[in-house]
Amino acid sequence: MREKLIAGNWKMNGTAASASDLAAIIAGVGAGGADVLICPPFTLIDRFVQQAAGSPVRIGGQDCHPNLSGPHTGCVSAAMLADLGASFVIVGHSERRTDQGETDPDVRAKAASVHVAGMVAIICVGESESERDAGQTLSVVERQLAGSLPADATAANTVIAYEPVWAIGTGRTPTVADIRAVHAHLRGQLCRVMGMAGSGVRILYGGSVKAANAAELLVIDDVDGALVGGASLTAAQFLPIVTAAG
Repeated sequence: MREKLIAGNWKMNGTAASASDLAAIIAGVGAGGADVLICPPFTLIDRFVQQAAGSPVRIGGQDCHPNLSGPHTGCVSAAMLADLGASFVIVGHSERRTDQGETDPDVRAKAASVHVAGMVAIICVGESESERDAGQTLSVVERQLAGSLPADATAANTVIAYEPVWAIGTGRTPTVADIRAVHAHLRGQLCRVMGMAGSGVRILYGGSVKAANAAELLVIDDVDGALVGGASLTAAQFLPIVTAAG
């Protein structure tokens, strides 16, 4: 049985004052139910790890460099994030692939570095609007998964997140049938590459997940949780999603 995971990606949002938002989220997350993860900016990880200590909420990073150390000015390694107490790292988010030109090999190297550092990699895949309109959704996510998945991936160290690029922050979501088809395809590819172990890898859905649609999304076959953007910034918006997963 795969435990649901609700992961909040705060992106480039949050300052020291955001500790009150995390406190409200921690206060509202009960024991049991779904796993809960918050990925704040690098600047807040140390503070948030200390604040969340002893609670059910885990803290992660939004990206990392593929090398564990070296002459890379301005970069943060997986080893550094693990040293702060992070337990997950998002890699290959569509905004990184688009804004920083990250490729599948880049994402694979980052995920492998996350594994070496003893953390869980959340590997993101997803098609653009033009790719969707061209009927290429399944081939795109299959290619991205094949190119981004490290050889040492297991159900314990890897989570996959399907985020249709055209649905992120737009308020639009694919149909239930669309999501079911993509997640089933990803499950099939994981099992093809990893054998039976692929059936244990959690696959999250992301893309305008909010309180109003979470219950409908989280009961779809092979949807093992959600990667939540803007709705994860406050307890009022995030906690109903966590509740829907419980």
